[in-house]
Amino acid sequence: MATEPAVFVLEDGNRYVGRAYGARGRTFGEAVFATGMTGYQETLTDPSYAGQIVMMTAPHIGNTGTNDEDLESSRIWVSGYVVRDPSRIVSNFRATRSLDDDLVRGDVVGISGIDTRAVTRHIRSSGAMRAGIFSGADFELAPDAQLELVRAGAEMTGLNLSSTVSTAERYTVPATTERIGSVVVLDLGVKKSTLNYLAARGFDVEVLPESASTDEVLALSPSALFYSNGPGDPEASEGHVAVLQDVLRAGVPYFGICFGNQLLGRALGFGTYKLPFGHRGINQPVLDRTTGRVEITSQNHGFAVDAPREGVLESPAGFGRVEVSHVSLNDDVVEGIRCLDINAFSVQYHPEAAAGPHDSMYLFDRFRDMVLDIQKDENQ
Repeated sequence: MATEPAVFVLEDGNRYVGRAYGARGRTFGEAVFATGMTGYQETLTDPSYAGQIVMMTAPHIGNTGTNDEDLESSRIWVSGYVVRDPSRIVSNFRATRSLDDDLVRGDVVGISGIDTRAVTRHIRSSGAMRAGIFSGADFELAPDAQLELVRAGAEMTGLNLSSTVSTAERYTVPATTERIGSVVVLDLGVKKSTLNYLAARGFDVEVLPESASTDEVLALSPSALFYSNGPGDPEASEGHVAVLQDVLRAGVPYFGICFGNQLLGRALGFGTYKLPFGHRGINQPVLDRTTGRVEITSQNHGFAVDAPREGVLESPAGFGRVEVSHVSLNDDVVEGIRCLDINAFSVQYHPEAAAGPHDSMYLFDRFRDMVLDIQKDENQ
């Protein structure tokens, strides 16, 4: 176990000294916490975490090691990693290496050995903020110099990160069951599991870069459009909102998750806002108002849709009636939107559950059934 010192510095001046973990050097990002007890490999490789220093609230991380099967993308996306007690050994039959190996190989600067409960309580009280981790030679910088570097970093509000995490080229994931049609996925930071679950519902999945235009989407004559999860401020993604509005007006059905939920909200004419510290983890309770069922969900979002929770609403952008379909049972945040006059719905959480519980897997079936119902009506 490394004994080199490291320090975690928050933009309000709070400092937490611990041990270097992973790569050595300096890194900056928005400090956030994730409440999952496991699933750290999926978290690290989730593109939605780009630009963030992720702190795990569970005290013991790394005991099951890492492997190639559980990667959700081609690389680690977090800006930095904070844990209390990294496991000294790896004990799992699927493991091929240690978490520390992956952090070093991915050049991810981390820190261990700090009181993550204390930091979490501070972020819950003060809100998510810019932060930095300093180790190696950078640990020796004067505290004032370290703080100045942290405060010079970019804030998440107003930040567009889609182009950073999106695919550069179009590619296809063929249907793995009886084909029912095709779905265009706008890659805003999509996870591998999401594509696999769509293919398992009978869709040929056409993945397009985030820069794709309305014409490029419609030229594929898709059975449906899907907007993925992704990092950044939805208010800085007006181009994606405009494409979505065009495609909705063309009558193409839509399903969005996470960032895709926020963009549907904006396309319908509602606003979005930054949460004090966001929802991150695999144990977030959500009420599905359609069924009255409570789901334990996997989430990673720092922004939310600003819409009335009760009653049927009129879309300010002219898309007919809308209702909030899901709400958070922790803080009443909008967790889902359902359109009543067009074929479109979205949720704020991650139904692919990588990692996480499978309570929300039915949403992929709901999407498939929506497309099949439209096809049935068209053929009558």
